[in-house]
Amino acid sequence: MIRRQRLEIEGLVQGVGFRPLVARLARELDLSGQVCNTGAGVRLELQGPAEALGTLLQRLQQQLPPQGRIDRISRQELALEQGAAGFTIQPAPAPEPAGKGDPVPVRWALIQPDLAPCAACRAELRDPSDRRCGYPFISCVNCGPRYSLLGALPFERQNTSLAAFPLCSACQGDYDDPANRRCHGQTIACPRCGPRLRWWARGGLETLSDPREPDPRRLSPCLRAAAAALMADQILALKGVGGFQLLARARSKAAVTELRRRKDRPEKPLALMVPGLAWVRHHCQLSPAEAQLLGSAAAPILLLRRRGQGGVCSAVAPANPWLGVMLPSSPLHLLLLELVGEPLVATSGNRSGNPLCHDDSTALRELADLADGLLLHDRAILNPVDDSIAQVVCGEPMLLRHARGYAPSAVELPAPATAVAMGGQLKGSLAIGWGRRALLGPHLGDLSTEAGERHYRRSLEAALGRHRLDPASYAVDLHPGYRSQQIGLELAAAGGHAAPLGVQHHHAHLLACLAEHGLTPPQVGAAWDGAGQGSDGTVWGGEVLRLEQAGFSVVARLRPFPLPGAERAMREPRRAALGLLFAAGGAAGLDQAAGLAPLEAFTAEQRLVLTRLLERGLQSPWCSSIGRLFDAVASLLGLQQRCSFEGQAALALEAAASQAAERSTAPRPYVLPLLDGGLEGGEPWLLDWQPLLMHLLDDLRRGVAAGPIALGFHHALAEALVALAERLELERLLLGGGCFQNRLLLSLTVEGLRRAGIEPLWPRRIPCNDGGLALGQLMAVSLGASG
Repeated sequence: MIRRQRLEIEGLVQGVGFRPLVARLARELDLSGQVCNTGAGVRLELQGPAEALGTLLQRLQQQLPPQGRIDRISRQELALEQGAAGFTIQPAPAPEPAGKGDPVPVRWALIQPDLAPCAACRAELRDPSDRRCGYPFISCVNCGPRYSLLGALPFERQNTSLAAFPLCSACQGDYDDPANRRCHGQTIACPRCGPRLRWWARGGLETLSDPREPDPRRLSPCLRAAAAALMADQILALKGVGGFQLLARARSKAAVTELRRRKDRPEKPLALMVPGLAWVRHHCQLSPAEAQLLGSAAAPILLLRRRGQGGVCSAVAPANPWLGVMLPSSPLHLLLLELVGEPLVATSGNRSGNPLCHDDSTALRELADLADGLLLHDRAILNPVDDSIAQVVCGEPMLLRHARGYAPSAVELPAPATAVAMGGQLKGSLAIGWGRRALLGPHLGDLSTEAGERHYRRSLEAALGRHRLDPASYAVDLHPGYRSQQIGLELAAAGGHAAPLGVQHHHAHLLACLAEHGLTPPQVGAAWDGAGQGSDGTVWGGEVLRLEQAGFSVVARLRPFPLPGAERAMREPRRAALGLLFAAGGAAGLDQAAGLAPLEAFTAEQRLVLTRLLERGLQSPWCSSIGRLFDAVASLLGLQQRCSFEGQAALALEAAASQAAERSTAPRPYVLPLLDGGLEGGEPWLLDWQPLLMHLLDDLRRGVAAGPIALGFHHALAEALVALAERLELERLLLGGGCFQNRLLLSLTVEGLRRAGIEPLWPRRIPCNDGGLALGQLMAVSLGASG
């Protein structure tokens, strides 16, 4: 029986070679019709025997392109076309204009993230007989830039920054050839028709451009100049896939130290780009799961345990047992690494606190005094996107920064939510919703600066424009000092919308975890992080929440303690330690703690002033934050008194504990008992830190080393959560918040819960830190929740 059907297919079906696959299968099955991209995905019209139609759909699922994914298919029966013959790939239809009073049709096709070079393109890159040999912008339907160069949907060349580069006859032949893996590849190019490199030396003393007709036997002059600069221990600004990076030889202490000085980044670990897996296996511990993630098309920065201190200079990751390592994420990086032949430091190309530079004019203005030379190209970056960061915990990948290779990500919601969620402050991100689909955008950085706020606003405007979306509502964090909240209020008022939905910080953390795993309330979860505005106006960060359809209740929390100096305590662990000691024993307790590291970190006059603040309750907000408890313990152990970057003290404490665990050192037997807060009467249980503190102080007086103490602290936190979950008779516990970036804490908690027969769930595709807040806020809109 002959039938004609229209199929609307949604998912990752644009920019992946999906239409050429459809055309090949249709021709093999002697089906007539056409296929085209649309604002929502791909549209097929097929005519032929019913059995052949079913076979095509079956084989589509079985033979999906490497980066493709089908989420849903809707079918419509059509009238037969007389004389229909042949199958064609058609251009995308023009956008449908809205009628008067009608809503603008939303374009909701999923956007493919930027992808590292595939094996076939890497082989051609090195093949002297191939016309793309040595071409730094080689790509095909299986790899190359996607999100970073997209201006509008659907994903067609004319809607990207490659529209400025018409295909030459040879590339057009590849594009039209159904048997070629570049068939309908929107990002393809070659040296004759595509983007070119430019080299700019500091002060403009030397400028070069690659020729249009390069000799494949000779290397790019711009690449040679960049490699020579690096080998001379100079700092290079390179325009990568989603923005600029600052590069330096990782073996050169002089070059790395100078990079730190210029960027004002004294201690925070720097990421490495290395030539290949052989280097990684020699210098890092690498599990099969880590090797697979490192070599994936996403090519994230992966946090790996070091083997000794070799391979790079000590200035790359001072006093840190981990290295952040990535493989080349583009053909340009691959060629440069092969020329240099050794690992490079690769850090974001920006001034500290500012967003990533992504256009040439801004880079020449802002990076000219940070770099000795700039390696530029003329392919515009329309959507800046930083490098992603990931780790493997309990054998599974866990994303810590949602960016290149992963963003944007689509997540299904339990109910429709046409809204924009504004995210947090230090790790800005945006999530937009239409129907039951949420789209989480990439990491946007810190919103505290004017440049950061401009970048955030531009990113929101671009996302709404791409999808032609007019949001019906907004969702924001409760903290009134967050620029994301203030911008959400401003936009809602300007659009005549109701006031944004305020979503409590830790509630959003757990809702993001819930959304990722496709669950709905009621659920219970632990939200542990550095700080967030609580519903009662205090500083939270150590709560266990019961999630309900319309909100949440606090089941348990860390026993609060004060933070003298308020915001300053977030950057000075010694202040958190002082507050903890004061909460335990008052001013007398501080006197008895004389000689301990945090007290010695203050002058006598400073101690007196802070003690008075604590006694009078001035500028000393109470907090229930696990992150600040980490700070206090790190300070007591003498590991960190002041921080130059977020999480520095917690990292030092985790490192000390991990090193002790690797030496099979027994953890100190600390406990955090549960104090009955009268939950039946509405008061949560308290995790009491005081017995742990007293035992820890006794160990310090007896000269116990920092490692066993730090390890015992991690064990005590994990065991407290397991004990609470058992007390609540839970079958499942969600784990969210930045503290669970700590792989030792997370693995101990997961293993303990599993031994107790309780299912642990933690974020994997979505960051557990503030980078996932926007998704949690959008989930709150979907659930109709608040608070």
